Amino acid sequence: MADPGSNEGPAPIGQEWLRRELRLAVPAPAIESYVIQGARRTEIQGRRTIEFYPRQYATDGNVTSHLRFALRHEPLDIGVFVAALKKLDPTDIAEWVRAEPTGSFSRRAWFFYETFAGRILDLEDARIGNYVEALDPERHIVGDRRNSPRHRVIDNLLGGVGLCPVMRRTARLVQQMNMHVDAEARALIETYDSATLARAVNYLYTKETRSSFAIEGETPSASRADRFIAALKAAPDFNPSKASLVQLQGDIVEPRYAAKDWRTFQNFVGETVGGYREEVHFICPRPEDVPGLMEAWFVLTARIVESAIDPVVAAAIIAFAFVFMHPFEDGNGRIHRFLMHHILAKRGYSPNGMIFPVSAAILRDRRSYDDALETFSKPLLDYIEWRWTPEREIVVTNDTSDLYRYFDATVFAEYFFDRVAETVHRDLKEELGFVAVFDHALAGVREVIDMPDRRASLFVKLCMQNGGRLSAAKRSQFSELADAEIGVLEAVVLQAMGIEKAGYP
Repeated sequence: MADPGSNEGPAPIGQEWLRRELRLAVPAPAIESYVIQGARRTEIQGRRTIEFYPRQYATDGNVTSHLRFALRHEPLDIGVFVAALKKLDPTDIAEWVRAEPTGSFSRRAWFFYETFAGRILDLEDARIGNYVEALDPERHIVGDRRNSPRHRVIDNLLGGVGLCPVMRRTARLVQQMNMHVDAEARALIETYDSATLARAVNYLYTKETRSSFAIEGETPSASRADRFIAALKAAPDFNPSKASLVQLQGDIVEPRYAAKDWRTFQNFVGETVGGYREEVHFICPRPEDVPGLMEAWFVLTARIVESAIDPVVAAAIIAFAFVFMHPFEDGNGRIHRFLMHHILAKRGYSPNGMIFPVSAAILRDRRSYDDALETFSKPLLDYIEWRWTPEREIVVTNDTSDLYRYFDATVFAEYFFDRVAETVHRDLKEELGFVAVFDHALAGVREVIDMPDRRASLFVKLCMQNGGRLSAAKRSQFSELADAEIGVLEAVVLQAMGIEKAGYP
């Protein structure tokens, strides 16, 4: 490793130094910092951000110096920070606080140590000094204020010791939060009458259900689809608990795979390659860790739902944290997407009685969904010790619980914002427009010929699917109509679609 004061090249500093020097078994932070011979600059390498600092930022090899640098200059990666604190000699933090009893960085480090390392230091409570925020709100999306009087620190973490993701306040995320897609959706639906809106909404619930199952490679039976639609419609009033999640899982999976409790076996996500070799993409938490992780998930969920955090950000944190826990054998993905709708509805982001079919947007670009998930799952594989049993089951042999407790959720919020915006700009707009045109065309067809509702609806549907005209292949389905009548009806549909001016041929 290069000395920060040497000319040997970039030398890590801050959290990346801690990760390397202390040999922490955690993925690299999203932001890596290095000291270089040269000017301050930033490089973006895919999803990785590299911050380069000139030599005057260089520090010594003292752990607390790098903790100070991280607290002062970097968005915190809780996974790295907690792993480092757990490896420290507690006297290092205690001596730092004694030397700087009113220092903001020393008190923040003290707060993080006692909170996450779980050891109370032989220090008296802080009695003077302004309260300082645990996370810098200029660099992070933060939770509501909770004071820690012992440290005179504002606990603004998103979660707690059992489950605490972080969210960086990136320029992209700030821009997305300022888009106010929910306001766009409300303005759009106000331009349609209640009957058109009701019919469009019913289809959107069906579209979301079919798409969510399709992501898992499934086509639900009519009864399972109906149960999932009913769950989505009741999403605003859903109360996350062990019992309610078990009930929801039983409603959406094939009955023989309905769970009665959290899973008690090691689960993983993978695929069979070449017909015989299993390729592992994601190893889920150990079964013995699931109950504690899920209890922490309930605490996180309650805290975030009641906070002032942007609803889309809140939905991303809660939904993706759940799918990483993977508490059931089957149905985790569909529940994960259901939770997105639950939070958006609970927080009043999606209009009352409305759903944004985000699963349809996910399904259209499945690769970007997988890419987002892999930003979490892929790095973990390097830090999980596992083996196959003779029965081709996976056994995890090291403690992995903290890998799932502390992660950077920024990518997931940015991804989810894009999907929500896409559903409003495309799915919602297209469906409302389609229903309005369909209803207008149907009314016009009935004025020309008093056809049964089912026949008139089928005629309009087939014409709209073919650019406004009935295809030759479908002509035989309306043998009772003369060619001239077909021509008049087609003109009605074309007019409703805005393709031809008013007037019949």
